[in-house]
Amino acid sequence: MVPDCEFCQIVRRERPARVVGDSPDALAFFPLKPVCLGHTIVIPKTHVRDLWAADSLLSMGLMQTVIRVGQAISKALRPDGMNLISSAGEAASQTVFHLHLHVVPRWSGDHIGNIWPPSEPLSDEVKDGAAAVIRVAYAAISAGLQ
Repeated sequence: MVPDCEFCQIVRRERPARVVGDSPDALAFFPLKPVCLGHTIVIPKTHVRDLWAADSLLSMGLMQTVIRVGQAISKALRPDGMNLISSAGEAASQTVFHLHLHVVPRWSGDHIGNIWPPSEPLSDEVKDGAAAVIRVAYAAISAGLQ
């Protein structure tokens, strides 16, 4: 736990939150400024900076809670769809540096609008080059060569 982390403070019950789910590994609550009705944040109870710093065991417990929260939102609010969003780093708009996943219910024609596809597509050459270097990095990570 990090003393000045807002989400660690919620886990320690030092800061109030509208908790909607609690498991041994994770906590689910509404953000202070939800983008829509039912928007829920799911965090691990252990402090981890972002998704890319999480280990497999922590990730499994977190995703179990995310799935249960998504199922609960679906049952309770009956949205037409749902987004799962994780931002890692300032460039990706992360503002609280404790891993958190946003479960965002969506309705056809809602005020959020389309978030994909991009307005300008990438060329096949650029996509092929990126795929090649990512494949090499993935193989190294999978083989434990990091």
